[in-house]
Amino acid sequence: QVHLVESGGGEVQAGGSLRLSCSASGFTLDYYAIGWYSQVPGKEREGVSCISSSDGRIDYADSVKGRFTISRDNAKNTVYLQMNSLKPEDTAVYYCATDYFSSSCPLHHRYLEVWGQGTLVNVSS
Repeated sequence: QVHLVESGGGEVQAGGSLRLSCSASGFTLDYYAIGWYSQVPGKEREGVSCISSSDGRIDYADSVKGRFTISRDNAKNTVYLQMNSLKPEDTAVYYCATDYFSSSCPLHHRYLEVWGQGTLVNVSS
């Protein structure tokens, strides 16, 4: 079975930083584009960032550009999301996901097949 597992969430004050990790088991992340998504209660999941495996493309939501950085370490089968200058509005559960097919961003939400369990980021003012 294929799995994604997020870690690294927690509580932080506004202006602080966190690094989220997305680790894969049962498959190799090298071949696939991986996305990070956020969700707050009562709202749909939103795309935060995406990193390709094939063409180097990286996408960010406008709300996180200049503050978040996505990267991948294929040797560790892990994708990271470095979150700097955090704001209270960044508070959400963060998920990583892949459609287990595409090597390039963007990923289309309706085709995402493999999700992690999520990790909570809570930014206090």
